[in-house]
Amino acid sequence: MAEPMTSLESGVQSHLLSAVLNPEQVRLDVWNRLREEMSRLEARYSEGQVSSDERVKQLLSLFAEVHPIERLFVFPGEARLLRLAEMARRHDVEELAEEVRRLVGLLSRHRDRACLVSEVDGERSGAVGELGPEGSHYFTTLVVDDMEAEDFARVHRGMVDAQRGERQFIYELLQVRSVEDALMAVLVNDDVQACVVRQDLPLRSRSPVKQLRSTLEPILAEAERRGEAASLVVARWVRQLRPHLNIYLITDESLVSRELHTERLFDRVFYRYESAHELNVTVVDGVRERYRTPFFDALKHYASRPIGNFHALPIARGHSVYNSRWLRDMGEFYGPNLFMAESSSTAGGLDSLLDPTGSIKEAQEMAAQTFGAQRTFFVTNGTSTANKIVHQTLLQPGDVVLIDRNCHKSHHYGLVLAGAQPLYLDAYPVREYAMYGGVALSTLKAKLLELKSAGRLDKVKLVVLTNCTFDGLVYHPERVMEELLAIKPDLSFLWDEAWFAYATFMPLARQRTAMAAAKRLAEKLRSRSYREEYRAWRARRGDGDPAAGARAMEERLMADPDKVRVRVYATQSTHKSLSAFRQGSMLHVWDEDFERRASAALTEAYYTHLTTSPNHQIVASLDLSRRQVNLEGFAMVKEAFQLAMRTRERLREDPLLHRYLRLLDAEQVVPEVFRKSGLNRYVGPGSAGVDDMTRAWSQDEFVLDPTRMTLFTALTGRNGFEFRSKVLMDRLGIQVNHTSINTVLLNATIGVTWGSLSFLLDGLRHEVERLELALSQSTEVERRLFDAKVRSITEELPPLPDFSGFHPAFQPSGGVGEGDLRAAFFLAYGEENCEFVPLTEAGAALESGRPLVSTRFVVPYPPGFPILVPGQEVSPGIVEFMRKLDVKEVHGYRPELGLSIFTESALERVASGGARELPEPRARGTRHAPGKGPVPAPH
Repeated sequence: MAEPMTSLESGVQSHLLSAVLNPEQVRLDVWNRLREEMSRLEARYSEGQVSSDERVKQLLSLFAEVHPIERLFVFPGEARLLRLAEMARRHDVEELAEEVRRLVGLLSRHRDRACLVSEVDGERSGAVGELGPEGSHYFTTLVVDDMEAEDFARVHRGMVDAQRGERQFIYELLQVRSVEDALMAVLVNDDVQACVVRQDLPLRSRSPVKQLRSTLEPILAEAERRGEAASLVVARWVRQLRPHLNIYLITDESLVSRELHTERLFDRVFYRYESAHELNVTVVDGVRERYRTPFFDALKHYASRPIGNFHALPIARGHSVYNSRWLRDMGEFYGPNLFMAESSSTAGGLDSLLDPTGSIKEAQEMAAQTFGAQRTFFVTNGTSTANKIVHQTLLQPGDVVLIDRNCHKSHHYGLVLAGAQPLYLDAYPVREYAMYGGVALSTLKAKLLELKSAGRLDKVKLVVLTNCTFDGLVYHPERVMEELLAIKPDLSFLWDEAWFAYATFMPLARQRTAMAAAKRLAEKLRSRSYREEYRAWRARRGDGDPAAGARAMEERLMADPDKVRVRVYATQSTHKSLSAFRQGSMLHVWDEDFERRASAALTEAYYTHLTTSPNHQIVASLDLSRRQVNLEGFAMVKEAFQLAMRTRERLREDPLLHRYLRLLDAEQVVPEVFRKSGLNRYVGPGSAGVDDMTRAWSQDEFVLDPTRMTLFTALTGRNGFEFRSKVLMDRLGIQVNHTSINTVLLNATIGVTWGSLSFLLDGLRHEVERLELALSQSTEVERRLFDAKVRSITEELPPLPDFSGFHPAFQPSGGVGEGDLRAAFFLAYGEENCEFVPLTEAGAALESGRPLVSTRFVVPYPPGFPILVPGQEVSPGIVEFMRKLDVKEVHGYRPELGLSIFTESALERVASGGARELPEPRARGTRHAPGKGPVPAPH
């Protein structure tokens, strides 16, 4: 078992990615500046303003600036840079200017693939043709070896020759000569898909990238201190930074040391460069395996076969569409492949989603490897269904669940189905923006300790939290799980990561995903160093229970490694942040007791909630989205981060935009008590530096996902709903997902482009210009009305209601606030138990002393979490909040009737002992006669 990630490793990997969000753009900017500077210098020289020697000196300084970063890319490459510098020394001005313009053009259009263009490198293009064969995929193989130039040229020729005839995967070799250069290349060069590492090589670069030198220094210093082999340093850090890359070792030893095998860091070990052909086919096969999509490939094969369909699904093969006089437009719109790929069959390589043994099983195993899970299950009914599957897997009637009241409604319905009793926890409020944050670790610990004191800890089975939340709040899952497991070692965890599927592919965010945290925690708990630390901590605590008493709230708790079992589940809406079709989701599992305690139950839950006829297109899109992020997720997520940062910069830098529209930063949505790092904002005055981001993502209890951009709209005089509907959607044609009373949420996903950003910013600026003009021409009365509207959605917001509590009739004896949600839910099936109270009368009813107890889930959508649940007492704060809601779609509430509440007689009957009696199931269209079974209902 490998040792767990050290604090150095956890911090540095965040540090590195913070520094290189978008190196490709930086690189292009430098080249364009070089081109512009050359033009200016040429003009000044022609006018006699600068001497030839001075001009050459300035050009050479620009080449020196470009050189360190360019060594990490194939094109234009170090050799061409040296030729450009030589042209400058020879004063070949016209030739130099033309060559720079040509290289910049090729670089802008093709990036590193430009190395295949025939006019650039005739020898290379002779093997693969201009830009490679049509439909081929280009990547870079990084060779980490300090061999001499002539030796590398020999290896290069051998690998190029070995590629002759390859049509699908084309690569070029890039040599770097040190550990430092290798890590820099992996970070900044998105085309790298494979690393070939020599066993012995220097640690430090002879020509480092200055921006990254200080960041890499802790790694290099630690490697020197430990005397670790350079090849192991490279492999270990590449596995942490970009775990999906293939890594191969070149060794001079005839027998590889046992240490290299036990580390399991290398995909294969080669003895020297003895066979270019064998190394080539291994490199290509590694990328081909990651590119492979078992189910999608099977589906394409099925669609290409001549098949007579006597199964279900008339639409299969498209005959019922294309042979129709009235449905042909459907075929014209969707195209023939959609129908050719439709089938109810599970044969012919298509496999069964409910009982996979072939292509779907293989696709799920590849997804588990990509997302860092032990097991992954595809779900075609959305994450709502995935959540219910987990609840049914882990819970039995009467179990207690600690759950954020603001979790998605699917969790609450899942608890009804499982018969579990929720103990709702309040997230910290962000009152100025009418939103909730996350549930503080102190709140979670306090509730567990309260249950422990009440003798009900054995009932607690599951903790349910949302990571990240709708508004971008991200937990520290490893710390949360470790401290709660110190109190109850057999707890299970469900992390709803509906909006966080992308995070696996950005080391800055990966450390806060459920699967990465579970793996790291499991490794840490099994390590010798943790056991020693735990023994010392236990000794300091003295006799008795170390996870009890007031000190347990004040100190960081450590879990007993001999008792803990790490059981973690994560549900991800692949369709929300990756390239899957709508309703495509994944359920990831890291459960050390899965086979013994969960496998059979999950199978039954899977059968319960998934259809026997899943949509093949959704399953295929999950398979394909896994392929995409395995091969280019690193690049695409970095781009999304950069786009989000640039959006924040533009809105802050533009005085007119900033006057009316602002994106919320960490200091607005994360209270200071949860930000020990001191990180306040990502851009602008006093913004986060690299060190701040490192500390925040490594240590803070909560961080803000920068790609979740909450736009504060109140200063425009429009609430969030109005701004979304009237400005963004109606006027600008911009779609957004979520609003609050005074905000609109924008998502920077991997599908958002720089053109989309420009369109958004231009539209927003046009809107505030219209507003500025209108206000400048407004009368005094109109201005007072505008100011009053702004005041109403900034200073006069209703307080956010906390969870008011279950009515005593639905609380178990000896409980500490948990409720029998299932009993309340089904009690409402009896019409005689329910009545409606108009919202306008609810306040007076409460003042009179009458308890109002909800019969339903009342869920504003979006964001989709309940204000009220069955059995919950209605509070004055909830009434006030509902009266000021700006969301028009509220599930479970009919404004023309009011709140559905239990009658007083129903509550008295429940409280007096017939409490848990549920109405008999009643089939639609039947009634019950006394003492008899159902009889037909009269017409």
